Amino acid sequence: MWRAEPAGQAGPPGSRMDDPATASRPGLSGRDSQAHPLAWRPPRRAPGGCAASAALATALAPVLRHHTGRLAVAAADLDTGITAAYHARQVFHTASIVKADILAALLLQQQSQQVALDPGDQNLAAEMIEGSDNAAASALWNTVGGAAGVAAADRILGLRHTMPGQDGWWGLTSTRVTDQLRLLSRLTSPHSPLTAASRRYELALMRGVEADQNWGITAAASPRTRPAVKNGWMPDGPAGLWVINSIGVISHHGQRLLVAVLSSGQPSQPAGIRQVQAAARAAAAAITTTPSCPSC
Repeated sequence: MWRAEPAGQAGPPGSRMDDPATASRPGLSGRDSQAHPLAWRPPRRAPGGCAASAALATALAPVLRHHTGRLAVAAADLDTGITAAYHARQVFHTASIVKADILAALLLQQQSQQVALDPGDQNLAAEMIEGSDNAAASALWNTVGGAAGVAAADRILGLRHTMPGQDGWWGLTSTRVTDQLRLLSRLTSPHSPLTAASRRYELALMRGVEADQNWGITAAASPRTRPAVKNGWMPDGPAGLWVINSIGVISHHGQRLLVAVLSSGQPSQPAGIRQVQAAARAAAAAITTTPSCPSC
């Protein structure tokens, strides 16, 4: 798990510094391994359940048949407005998907001050999103004011069930899958508190992730498209289990989708990635093949 060092002690832009608290754990590096959600609520479910959410649960059944951990999925089709969620109320640690939230907080603060990001912060933002660099995330976490600064931004963004990690432990921010879908909507909607320039900037970084970051919800993207993704992974307690998360914007058979998959209790990092990717594919198929459900 990853935390911010006190202000002024984080690594320099571009550094890949292991956190002393986790550097000795196998499989962890300064690139990642760092996780309750504010103004959007998932659509109300009609008696008997929403068609899209029911289709999502059905599509996920084969994925979950032999799984012992926890999984939550949410997806929205920006073209049709259909939204579906599975286990919408479950709470998960974010690990490094919180880095998308940190950057949104930074951009909101810059907007309020009517100033552009300086070159140093631009370098840190690129390292944090494209390479999932933890030292860069710690530096920007401190820049925005830590947990209090991210919480203030989350109130503006409408993330009602996201609670920033305390004492610098940004990877232990807790969230719900519906809040992550809300964050993605704030990066894609013209009605967002983020300006068009801010939205384009963050999505461009998410589309430019390094090759080893290009997994998760991108498995559901159509070939030759440019998904925007942020992934997170970290050990989940002392039993050798893992948190594996993935959020982003994809194109699937011509439809533009927002997809968020959160999971915990995964038996290994590779197994968790496989399940998250299977869940993303199931969600994309379900959301694009079910009729709209305006009463949900």
